[in-house]
Amino acid sequence: MQAGVTYPFRMPPVRMSQLLGSTLREAPAGAETPGYRLLLRGAFVRQLGQGIFSYLPLGWRVVRRIEQVLREEMDAVGGVELQMPLVHPADVWRRSGRYESMGPEMVRFRDRRDRAHVLAMAHEEVVATLAASEIQSWRQLPKLVYQIQLKFRDDPRPRAGLLRMRELTMKDAYSLDRDAAGLGVQYDRIHGAYLEIFRRCGLPVVPVAAGTGMMGGIEAHELMYLSPVGEDIVVLCDSCGCARNRRVAAAAAVSVAHEDPLPVERVHTPDATTIDALADLLGIPPERTAKALFVSTSDGRFAVAVVRGDTQLNEAKLASALGAAELRPMTADEMQRVGAVPGYASPVGLTGRAVVVVDDLAARSPNLVAGANEAGFHLRNVNVGRDFQPDEVTDLVAVDAGQPCVVCGCPVRTERAVEVGKIFKLGTRYAGLGATYLAEDGTEQPVVVGSYGIGVDRLMACVAEEHHDDRGLVWPASIAPFAAHVCALGAEGLEAAAPVADALAAIHIDVLLDDRDERPGVQFADAELIGCPVRVTLSKRSIAAGGAEVELRSDGSRTGEIVALGEVAAWVRAHVPQR
Repeated sequence: MQAGVTYPFRMPPVRMSQLLGSTLREAPAGAETPGYRLLLRGAFVRQLGQGIFSYLPLGWRVVRRIEQVLREEMDAVGGVELQMPLVHPADVWRRSGRYESMGPEMVRFRDRRDRAHVLAMAHEEVVATLAASEIQSWRQLPKLVYQIQLKFRDDPRPRAGLLRMRELTMKDAYSLDRDAAGLGVQYDRIHGAYLEIFRRCGLPVVPVAAGTGMMGGIEAHELMYLSPVGEDIVVLCDSCGCARNRRVAAAAAVSVAHEDPLPVERVHTPDATTIDALADLLGIPPERTAKALFVSTSDGRFAVAVVRGDTQLNEAKLASALGAAELRPMTADEMQRVGAVPGYASPVGLTGRAVVVVDDLAARSPNLVAGANEAGFHLRNVNVGRDFQPDEVTDLVAVDAGQPCVVCGCPVRTERAVEVGKIFKLGTRYAGLGATYLAEDGTEQPVVVGSYGIGVDRLMACVAEEHHDDRGLVWPASIAPFAAHVCALGAEGLEAAAPVADALAAIHIDVLLDDRDERPGVQFADAELIGCPVRVTLSKRSIAAGGAEVELRSDGSRTGEIVALGEVAAWVRAHVPQR
């Protein structure tokens, strides 16, 4: 959708003296990224608690602009807006099985009647419940609904301001279809809408294949903003275009030379508690070693993962193999309970129960050196299947830059990235909540569901990371807090600025009028910090020169051209897209 919103009413100028919030010359200590520092300095947001923020008037206007883009694009693909509650009865989540599988990031509480509730992290359960009550026949499908709603996740490590929050605003959408083919049509349509949303917001993104995680389902993709501030890592192949989140990126097969299994040999390896130390002591390359990592799952199981010493474990792959929501390292006491010795641990000779998952490459590699579960000793010539039995053999390793692409064999590259959107084919994952319909042949069939999310706060934060310079933010016109920032310098400037701002408002251009009794340097610095697309300056000097000085923030210059007062509105309209 190309056209922006057209306001059918006149918006009076907003005066800076009316705004709550003052700009800052320096960001508070602890602000981690350039964009976040500028959002703080520009008086867009203020932190109330860890991962919890207030939006000041400037920031809230950006949020509302983003929401307008989201609504327009979702409406364009047939979406209908609704609103679902933030507080859910726990029973709804119990029926889906996610109440027990969720970790402490889900906030659980009881009301005054001792009934269990949760704060919404997501709304799949509620949508499935609505489908169960509102959808009876195949004639009522397909449907596409969306909302812009608060979520709360008690994230243990909120960071980088709005990039990782506890209280956040999401645009989440849900498609309801008769079958997988219908889901595929809506999935592709919304994927295209998401690309258009990010284009309109001025944020470059890369779609990558992803895991389904806590949502479940059969397929997922993420829209990634490539940036060094990101926590995710994506694996990209420039030759064939293959793009995946590193959490699910498959490692290319590596050939292993055949060797006959040799007898196990116990060797003294004092102080060799790391792979590098072990390899140096024995004079062998790391690929001749086995690395064991002992973990506990969120549902209380013990597990050990084995990878070859020259590779790194991908914890997301391990969690998927175990069907666990999250993992943590075993404590020393837990390792002792299963018979493992820290620094010298392996699955060989364990006395307690632990699920053993072995990477495919390690399983195919013969005669490895592994821990003896005895302080100061390792075992030579350990072979998977002979010396210990795995419960599962699968791909467990993280893909690194330079490794061959699994599709075309060319070297891949890795980039840090921020997930700004994610889409899921959930399929019939939530049919157990009663989301069924009567098909044409009279049989009862499950409603096929898709789920699609964009984090509004994170999108704003990423645009700030992408669009700034050393003087401040440079907002894309589509989501800037105001289209024009009018600086009124001195009494003569203020007298002339008021009718200019009114003329801009009369043609539906929203205006921020700096009516403060501040020095020109202060007004200009604040205008550059706030980053509206156009700055209009009225002063005794500009009026003497024939009108107002106008300039585009994106130009990066500090001098503009003089435009007659009666022509300022037309100049701004010509240089700022309708929104």
